[in-house]
Amino acid sequence: MKITHVSAECYPVAKVGGLADVVGALPKYQNDLGEQASVIMPFYDLAFIAKNKFKKIDEGKLKLADREYKFNVLQLLNLELGFELNLIDIPELLFKSYVYSSDDTERFMAFQIVALHWLGKQTQLPEVIHCHDHHTGLIPFMMQHCDEFVAFKNIPSVLSIHNAQYQGWFSYEQIDLIPAFNEEHSGLLDWYGNINPLACAIKCAWRVNTVSPSYMEELKIAANGLEGLLSHEADKCIGILNGIDTQVWNAATDSYLKMNYTVFRNLSGKKANKKWICDTYDLDVDKPLFVFIGRLVYEKGSDLFPEAFKQVLNHQEVSILLLGSGDPETEQGLVDLKDKFKGKYNAYIGYNEELSHVIYAGADFLLMPSRVEPCGLNQMYSLRYGTIPVVRSIGGLKDTIVDVEDGGFGFTHSDTTVEQMVSSIKRAATFFKDQKKFKKIRRQIMSIDHSWNRSASVYIQLYNSITN
Repeated sequence: MKITHVSAECYPVAKVGGLADVVGALPKYQNDLGEQASVIMPFYDLAFIAKNKFKKIDEGKLKLADREYKFNVLQLLNLELGFELNLIDIPELLFKSYVYSSDDTERFMAFQIVALHWLGKQTQLPEVIHCHDHHTGLIPFMMQHCDEFVAFKNIPSVLSIHNAQYQGWFSYEQIDLIPAFNEEHSGLLDWYGNINPLACAIKCAWRVNTVSPSYMEELKIAANGLEGLLSHEADKCIGILNGIDTQVWNAATDSYLKMNYTVFRNLSGKKANKKWICDTYDLDVDKPLFVFIGRLVYEKGSDLFPEAFKQVLNHQEVSILLLGSGDPETEQGLVDLKDKFKGKYNAYIGYNEELSHVIYAGADFLLMPSRVEPCGLNQMYSLRYGTIPVVRSIGGLKDTIVDVEDGGFGFTHSDTTVEQMVSSIKRAATFFKDQKKFKKIRRQIMSIDHSWNRSASVYIQLYNSITN
């Protein structure tokens, strides 16, 4: 089956969040299962682009409202990703040193139109077009209703919702950005008086999925205004839990680690990576090491970290290390803790892929007190590396982490509050003292299979249900 994924992100080319990890892994695993999956994404001015070579496979001009833009379609020559990667190059709009900006309407509208134009020139059209989040949300509408894309009318489209908080709203004043269509279909674009690409995709895509079963159910209750729509379209909606790329995330072969290790021989490897972390960031290697890796944004609960960490560090014999960036006020609050809790706490403000791998490998516990977590991949990475998750039970975290008191292997709490976060950290720190139980759990979680093999098969079953 010929499957085309269309996305704003794809690891390792451009990564802002978990969307990139999914799009960088799912097509590879689908190809391993005998399908023909590829990815289309924008051509950004990023490090991966500078380090690799591309060939031009198409060029042309795009009329967008009252402006005209030159575009190229480029193909990555490096075949190591495990799938064909095609990139839309519109220099004036897309070739930037960032993925997202404050006003991306024109950028991603142009990207979607050129992607469809190029796909329409192929001798064999895709059998399924798989769109990811609102940045590609108008593709299902254009496939069905725009005059230029009539060839796609009977080709199934799938929408994956990675985060429903972001919907790509824009005003009807910009409706002329969309190629010509019969105005009787304009209601499909509308949601509460604006053009809403995510809502439009939910209406027009043949199937809609979220990246975990629990997140799908949660969105019917709270979806930033889309609750009623998702409930109405429930018959074509499904939750499919994400997987992780176990070729990239493998403690036995990960080149970033200070020492590699396996499920049954993990003590020395975990210890070596923890020692490097503690030596580098002035922490006590004998204390339980709690870490956070991710964006410092409201959805992740990170605004509560300064107060929660104060309470924990004042009363518990633990170490805490944070890797992330985001809200400036939260960043400053976390930096301010460094002097007060020297030797017990440290923070790296920014993004560092290599460091993140070493932290997963060396930490004892991973913190994820998320308010919103559609799936979450970090907890799966931590399980794979023998680091016990401490999470708020919501979305994909609810689907993947079971509390030790319920016969599971993690520490969970029901709400994102300072009190509950602190309580879970205390429970975990107490559990750490029983090293026999702690090491047993560590071996157990490293054996859990969250690879993409299962999830990729479920997506193929979904495609088959609509192509047949």
